[in-house]
Amino acid sequence: MIPQFWRELRDIATRMNADPKVRVVVLSSTGKHFSAGMHLDVFSSRDPSRYADPARYNVVRGESVRHFQDVISAVERIRVPVLAAIQGGCIGGALDLVTACDMRYATGDAFFVIQETNIGITADAGTLQRLPTLIPDGIAREYAYTGNRLHADCAREIGLLNEVFADFDEMMTAVDRTAETIASKSPLAIAGTKSALLYSRDHSVREGLDRSASWSAAALSSHDMQKALQAQRGGHPAQFDDLPDFEWDI
Repeated sequence: MIPQFWRELRDIATRMNADPKVRVVVLSSTGKHFSAGMHLDVFSSRDPSRYADPARYNVVRGESVRHFQDVISAVERIRVPVLAAIQGGCIGGALDLVTACDMRYATGDAFFVIQETNIGITADAGTLQRLPTLIPDGIAREYAYTGNRLHADCAREIGLLNEVFADFDEMMTAVDRTAETIASKSPLAIAGTKSALLYSRDHSVREGLDRSASWSAAALSSHDMQKALQAQRGGHPAQFDDLPDFEWDI
């Protein structure tokens, strides 16, 4: 995760979120490992000697952390589901990234590490906030405090992974199949479902129900339900319109 990665990822996520033809996103990597996490060049990009006042340097550091947080959150904010396909090591900032995805799939050799603990800092880009919503709190704390490896089979057992596969090709075939299934559904229904799930994660049941009522009041005026029912009766796939684009002229 070199400096260029951080500059580009938010732009890519923003474009995907605005593209009306994007119905699902698959996030994958190449090579032996998914990602070793943040590159050391990122840590050294801010030279404290440039700032005469330590307090002002600390302000810059704080804003830098918020930038990284926002880049990761941009992936979570994509209005369609994001599926992560993971092989080998998923370390440090890479774990921040995959916990912001909707579903996670991995090969049998995959492992996860909250590496920040091992290098004397606190994870600050989302793992500590999102991981306890995905796995039991006590287990999240154990791996956060120890910096130990969480291997794929265990990650599957505790709910971090949807499924584990023998190798990369098998994983990608299955993930692509799931993505195709999602893409065949009403994109408006999928976007509404993701929005409801994310909102309910951070709010009470009552608040989540109220928001879903507001969404349904607006979305039920679409033709998608009629198209879906007609397709089921006719025994053929439904053809749904794309989502609206987010291109602004201002």
